[in-house]
Amino acid sequence: MNTEAPTQCGVVAVIGAPNAGKSTLVNNLVGQKVAITSAKAQTTRARMLGIALYGTVQMILVDTPGIFEPKRRLDRAMVSAAWEGAESADAILLLVDPIKQRRHELIPLLEALGKRPEKKILVLNKVDKAKKEPLLELAQELSERIAFDEVFFISALSGDGVDEMKEALAKAMPDGPWMYPEDQVSDASERLLAAEITREQVYAQLHEELPYDAAIRPESYTQRPDGSVEVRQQIVIARDSQKPIVLGKGGQKIKAIGEAARAELSEILGVKVHLFLHVKVSEGWSEDKEVFEEMGLDWVK
Repeated sequence: MNTEAPTQCGVVAVIGAPNAGKSTLVNNLVGQKVAITSAKAQTTRARMLGIALYGTVQMILVDTPGIFEPKRRLDRAMVSAAWEGAESADAILLLVDPIKQRRHELIPLLEALGKRPEKKILVLNKVDKAKKEPLLELAQELSERIAFDEVFFISALSGDGVDEMKEALAKAMPDGPWMYPEDQVSDASERLLAAEITREQVYAQLHEELPYDAAIRPESYTQRPDGSVEVRQQIVIARDSQKPIVLGKGGQKIKAIGEAARAELSEILGVKVHLFLHVKVSEGWSEDKEVFEEMGLDWVK
C-alpha cells in the first residue's frame, strides 16, 4: 500500500435472517475464509470480523449472528452480539435470501433497522437461483418499508455482483487511518478460529443426527519447537446418548471430523497442525458462563 495516498477505514455490519449467506459473503469480500459457513442455520455464534481491502480503503466486516427470535440464553447472547456488531458501524448491510425469505424474521429486522441512523444497504443474495420478476418485486417491497441508500443483487457463492457492491461499500467508508495491518484478514484469535473450524466440521458431518446442543471448548493452543501447532479441544454435548453419534462406530466419526478440521486449519495457518479432540458430556453447558466466554460471547441474562 502506498502510505502517501489518503486512506479510508470503516465498519460494515452484515445482518440478516439465519442462513441468508452472510458468512459466505464475508469470506467472498475478504478473498479467503474467515467466517465459518454451514448449511445449518444459526452457526455463527461469535462476532467474526473479516477485513476487506479495496485500494486504499479498509473495511472491517462484522459478520453478525443471524438475528432471530431468541428463546434460550445462547440465542439471546447471539442476538445481543449481532446488534452490538451493528452499533458504531458506518454502514449496515441487510442480506436477504429471496428464495426462503423467512419473512417472520425479516419483518422485525426491517422495523428495527428503520430506526437506525447508519447508511443502509439492501443486498438480495442468490440471484443465480432466484427468478427475476419476484426478485424485483421483493426489492421494491422492502425498499418501500425502509429507505435503503442502495440496493444490490448478488450471488455470494459465485461472486456475481459482489465487486460492484464492494466498490460502493468502499466509497461509503470515512477517511481515516487503517485499523489493522495490511496482511491481517480477521481479528479472531487463532484459538477461536480453530474452534470454529472444528464446529463447522461437527455440523457438516453430523448435521441430521446432532442438534445444536454441541459446543467446541478450546482447551489449549501451543506452538511446538518445530513451528507446528498443537490444538486440544473438547466437543461438549448435553446428553450421554449423543456420545456414540459424535464418536461413530469404532471412533470413525470423531476421527473424520478431526482430520478434516486439521487439514483446513493447517491450510489457513500455513503450518502443520496436531489436533486432539475428546468428547465431554455437560448437561448444563448452555447455562455455563465460562463456556460462553470461551466462545467469544457475552453472558446475557
